[in-house]
Amino acid sequence: MRITFLGTGTSQGVPVIACGCEVCQSLDFRDKRLRVSIHLEIADKSFVIDTGPDFRQQMLRERIHKLDAVIFTHEHKDHTAGLDDVRAYNFSQKRDMPIYARPSVLEQIQQEFAYAFTAIKYPGTPQITLNEIHNTPFEIEGITFTPIEVLHYKLPVYGFRIGDFTYITDVNFISDEAIEKIRGSKIVVIGALRKEKHLSHFTLSEAIEVLDKIKPEQAFITHISHQMGLHHDVDEELPAYIKLAYDGLSVFC
Repeated sequence: MRITFLGTGTSQGVPVIACGCEVCQSLDFRDKRLRVSIHLEIADKSFVIDTGPDFRQQMLRERIHKLDAVIFTHEHKDHTAGLDDVRAYNFSQKRDMPIYARPSVLEQIQQEFAYAFTAIKYPGTPQITLNEIHNTPFEIEGITFTPIEVLHYKLPVYGFRIGDFTYITDVNFISDEAIEKIRGSKIVVIGALRKEKHLSHFTLSEAIEVLDKIKPEQAFITHISHQMGLHHDVDEELPAYIKLAYDGLSVFC
């Protein structure tokens, strides 16, 4: 499995509009963060988890010419806003795009992109097939995805385990039951917004505490804000098995 970080930033991205902080003014490419998303290549299959506002730019940057399905973690705009651009894959692959999400997320998507679900559609609108998922393993194209339910303040969010890889974005609470589902993963990706306490996201130290419980071989931090600090500085502070992810990074599991 090849995992590519399409975006590793927060809902505002980094740099933040009109911000003059040292991170937003940094010339280090690792401090340029699009909205959070990953691409998975498993054998000849291609999947994306979340289509944020930067989806089009991310897919062009990584030259992803084939997409078998989209899986959603939750309904927030920074994770869904780019869905319209699956149209390009409708045209090139000549088929609807299957999307997978919990029922509440599918309902939100149908509201946001209502024009794609009307009885009489305008020509060229996205062609989408809705697939409900629940807190049990499911298969797409023969690949098993195991949902990991966590909390993003009071909102239930799905992370996903695929083989020895686990991916969790917006989170500030993971139950012991969810920890057990993650345990044994060789690579774990987890969101951490900044170093200071936040209502709905793990701090860096909170994410490290969870990772120390799970003990993966390798871990990456994602969903990073400009308040975290410069990539180079923060990366050097981390335990040896943990790294800050950055846009365009690819790892194999």
